[in-house]
Amino acid sequence: MSQAVALYIGAVLGSGILIAPGLAAQMAGPSSLIAWGFMTLLILPMALSMGLLSARFPNAGGVSHFVTLAFGPRAGALTGWFFLMSVPIGAPVAALTGAGYMTAAMGWSDSIRILLAALILAAGLVANWIGMQLAGRIQIAVVLSIIAVLTFAIVAAMPHMQMVHFTPFLPHGWLPVGQSAAMLFWCFIGWEAVSHMSEEFRNPQQAAVRGIMIAAVIVGILYFLTALAAVGTQSYLHGGPDTSLVWMISLTLGPWGAILAGLTGLFICTATIIAYVGAASRVAYALSRQGYAPRWMSKLSQRYRTPAGGLAFLTGCFAVVMLLYGSHVLSLSVLIQLPNAAFILTYLAGCAAGIRLLRGYRAGVVISWISFASTAVIFPFSGWAIMYPVGIAAVFLLILWLHAKRGTAHIF
Repeated sequence: MSQAVALYIGAVLGSGILIAPGLAAQMAGPSSLIAWGFMTLLILPMALSMGLLSARFPNAGGVSHFVTLAFGPRAGALTGWFFLMSVPIGAPVAALTGAGYMTAAMGWSDSIRILLAALILAAGLVANWIGMQLAGRIQIAVVLSIIAVLTFAIVAAMPHMQMVHFTPFLPHGWLPVGQSAAMLFWCFIGWEAVSHMSEEFRNPQQAAVRGIMIAAVIVGILYFLTALAAVGTQSYLHGGPDTSLVWMISLTLGPWGAILAGLTGLFICTATIIAYVGAASRVAYALSRQGYAPRWMSKLSQRYRTPAGGLAFLTGCFAVVMLLYGSHVLSLSVLIQLPNAAFILTYLAGCAAGIRLLRGYRAGVVISWISFASTAVIFPFSGWAIMYPVGIAAVFLLILWLHAKRGTAHIF
């Protein structure tokens, strides 16, 4: 149970907590707390929709397995590819974000940032190669460290909070409140990642439902209190919207606060990567078993029985993405946008599957509808990045067409 809770928290409590409180406050002022409150309440149905499906249908395929049961194998395979092709970009972005926090705190160069990011990615790959038990134990230690530092930052900020900082409460009107809520949606995506590891839980029913509820409460409280501290101290004005956490910790610890905040950034992004690497490698394994990915992706480690083929695929993708970033071919701002639309479509498909598969459980259907509707509202904000999942779908359909034309039994 503790490992499941840690994996869920690590998947959701990502780099967003480093920058989102300050950015939301900059957009909407003190009224950004309304958006935070709304999203904190909304994460329960979002989390439970994934938890209920994981409990009833535990499988390494995760969301793609749910979609397969609801809409057929091809729809499930396409959903799996949406998720699988998001992580090779999303994980390096998270690693570069965490490494960037540390290098900014220490005044190091971009070369050091790339090296640190590569080490974070390597840690996520090795932890999942050795096995989920090790990944879970590492995740517990990392998540406890994150919670401790965030709690310290919140407590340290309290004496510096002033009521005058909450007025005017609506400095820019109501529209920025809605815009900031849309931006904050990204802070609460991640519940779908651990569903891919549900097959390996000792007690999927207990780990998926109870674990996800505990994690949702902890994540919601931490996000809201961090945002409250950012507004109450106006750290988003003093320290900048993307480094408000550094300023809050520095209020008490001075220069050492920047170092602690930098380490926190590393820990947070490492926890996220461990969860997503584990999920993506298992999706690759599941797709290969179904015949929708190359056969070598289903290869297991002889020693640890972990998805070595999927981890090898991710290793190659990480190397390419880091090379493109290091060569200045792609900037971090471009890389950040690419996986977003694919993640949303993965989540939409999972919620749609929940609406169909949980028909015997009325509350589950309602929860899935709420999650589907809230996710659908966000999708248009993906902008040009929508072309990334469109490209994935086009390649997938082309392969299916060629497969049908040849009449072969195995697509790859």
